[in-house]
Amino acid sequence: MKISKTDFLIFRECAHNAWVKLHRPEVYRAQPLSEFDQSLLEAGNAVDVLARDLFSGGMLMARGDAAATAALVADRTPVLYQPVFETDQYTTACDILVWDAASERYDLFEVKASTSDSDNRARDEAYTYDLAFQSPVLEANGVPIGRHILVRLDSAYVRDADLDIHALFHFEDRSQAVAALRDVIAHEMDTAHDLLSRATPLPAPCNCMTKGRSAHCTTFAHTNPNVPAYSVHDITRIGASKKKLAELIDRGILDIRDVPDDIELSETQLNQVRAARTGRVSIDEDAIADHLGALAYPLAFLDYETFPAAIPRFPGYGPFHHIPFQYSLDVIRAPGAGVEHFEFLHTAATCPDMALLDALRRDMPATGSVITWNQTFERGINDKLAARNPSAASFLAGVNARVVDLMDVFSDQAYVHPGFRGRTSIKAILPVLVPELSYTTLAIQEGATATVRWNEIATGAVSEAEARRIAADLLAYCALDTRAMVEIWRVLEGEVGRWRIRRWG
Repeated sequence: MKISKTDFLIFRECAHNAWVKLHRPEVYRAQPLSEFDQSLLEAGNAVDVLARDLFSGGMLMARGDAAATAALVADRTPVLYQPVFETDQYTTACDILVWDAASERYDLFEVKASTSDSDNRARDEAYTYDLAFQSPVLEANGVPIGRHILVRLDSAYVRDADLDIHALFHFEDRSQAVAALRDVIAHEMDTAHDLLSRATPLPAPCNCMTKGRSAHCTTFAHTNPNVPAYSVHDITRIGASKKKLAELIDRGILDIRDVPDDIELSETQLNQVRAARTGRVSIDEDAIADHLGALAYPLAFLDYETFPAAIPRFPGYGPFHHIPFQYSLDVIRAPGAGVEHFEFLHTAATCPDMALLDALRRDMPATGSVITWNQTFERGINDKLAARNPSAASFLAGVNARVVDLMDVFSDQAYVHPGFRGRTSIKAILPVLVPELSYTTLAIQEGATATVRWNEIATGAVSEAEARRIAADLLAYCALDTRAMVEIWRVLEGEVGRWRIRRWG
């Protein structure tokens, strides 16, 4: 068996997941990539292809063609894209190899679709291991290796009229870090090969057992079938409390309803556990009344949809700056008034900024509260719009000053329901409080799919007829986001009304 670089990196995260990938591929593939993950892969491929222009004139190798790679390396071909190297145990494809005549060595360039200021220690370590895995495989093939260079997108880059790829990319020499891992990586690679070559499954549990739900491997349920669907792993922020989770696991406590009182949890975590254990709803009417009492009419429920382009498409944009291509706006002018719906969708390949701003100026009430779900996102979009379009800065600052986050009612735990399962996303709250509304009836059911579908329109990847259908689907999806906020607000208003009747009669 030959272990690829991808297999090895998965192994470092979870050995069981890597074993299932190699020996039970039908299980591994049973959970297909989400639209979001697929879009990340596509963005990574686009960045990788663009980075080749930094070293033009190279030879692109066919997938798996180690023999052709070896011949070109022997001839000291100046630049190779996707060269493939194999040993009896390992295989790897490099992003770019560049011959340095001065040192008479090949410099190894690893391209990543992330920004240079990414503050993620685990991912940063994985990048170094990525390079370190390749080094001994290349050396075993007689390739003289010089520098190990990590290539990422420069977070400080802002595009002008033309894309400057030399300014777009940031180079970081990881050679010393790779050298420091030489003995460690050799041991880990041997261990990975030995374990992953086993014909029998690795004994459960996998090491994801002591991680929060969001950090579980893709085959967690297969390897750990004894873990219930709603488990201690779902306790909010339990992944940041590794000792607490480890204690629960060590004591054999898996079901969230079985968490004993002697486990020290935060108040937020305790409220979630109590709701799961008792099945009871907890409502703090005073706190909800305070939240809703801060709202001022007219009420404007706002939701943006955006596309985070890795490679900046328009002037004023940087890597992964969100392109705001759509909004939905529901307005209630006064108590008891009906809902007025406004919407905007930009489907051209041009920058949507000015068209969106013109529409938003027209549709947005000049006064009253602007209600969002997770205000950090909408405020952030407005801030970036203002930075790119100074003439709209005053208007957008005025909008941001009126923003109120409806999610705060739930993140502050003024309303705790066992059906929320500790989550505060609108897609967790809506089915519980307003079951008659559902995203499941829509062609587009979540934001990641919306971004992918819009990009298909904007890049001309679909026919005109298909583009019209997607546009209608996008409008329906975004409209439900604001409609959901309206209906959840009405449920909360009803709770406050009932509380006032009980208090004052």
